[in-house]
Order: sequence, then C-alpha cells, then structure tokens
Amino acid sequence: MSEKREVRVHINFDGFEADLIGTPQEVAVSFNNLMTKQIPALELAQTLMLNYSLSELTNIFQDYVRMTPEGPRVITDAKLSDKMLLALQLVSLKIGLEAAKLSSDKATLQDLERLTGLNPKSISSRLSEMTKAGHADRLASDNGVFYYITTTGVNWLAKSLGKLG
Repeated sequence: MSEKREVRVHINFDGFEADLIGTPQEVAVSFNNLMTKQIPALELAQTLMLNYSLSELTNIFQDYVRMTPEGPRVITDAKLSDKMLLALQLVSLKIGLEAAKLSSDKATLQDLERLTGLNPKSISSRLSEMTKAGHADRLASDNGVFYYITTTGVNWLAKSLGKLG
C-alpha cells in the first residue's frame, strides 16, 4: 500500500500570503503559476497605487509645514495662492493625524479661517473649486461641514509646489 506524499508550502510576499498543498508536482505547478501570474500582478498594482505615508508627506512638505505646540501649522515665506495655502493647511492636518498629534484631518470653514487668516468667502470659493477638482472632499455631519485633502489633492499640491516630477 503506497502512502500519498503531500508537500506544504507557505508563501509570504509583501503582504500577500498563500498556502500551497498537494503532491510535489501539483505544488510545483501552482508555485510556478503563482510566481508568473500573481506576483507580477501584485507588483503592478503596487506600482499603480497612490498613497502617501507620513514619511513621504513630511519629505514633500517639510519646507511648508511645522508641528507646533498648538498643532500642525503652515509656516512659509513663499507667496502662495489662497488655494495652495488652504491645501497646505489641509495637508498639515493630514500630517498631524498621521503623526498621531490630531484625532482628525478634517476642518470646518471657521477652522480654516482661523488657521489661514483668509477671507471666509475666499475660503468657501477655493474649497468649492478644490472639491470640484477632486483635490478636497466635503463631509456633512450633525457637527457641521468638514473639509479634508484627498490623495489626488496631495499629489496636485506636491506637483504645484514643484516637489514631484
């Protein structure tokens, strides 16, 4: 009586995990299929993925954003448009959240007026433009209307400031 031999292989690749179980031939075929089809697809998906880590945000915006005892602030001598200043302030809130210095990266129009010193009508108009372009998003809740920077907004701002190619 012959005993069936079984091979078990566990694969862990950059957050992707798979267990292959079967005869040596079955596992070899499965492994080859996985390596030729799945892994390149995962690498391609990661290449196409756009997301900014705290480290990347800090590197990109280090000339404009500072952590102060009062929270993240835009501090710069550069002459910036109102839209770019608002976007930077929203990015500073995102950095504050990612650095665990804030509990939210969202701000009301009044928060943004206080933080930037801009005219409320200008803030409202620029936020509307940014929202239409997908650079910011608007969240209405029982506590008010809040705005936050989107990932595409971070990308737009970084490119506008010449920080990305």
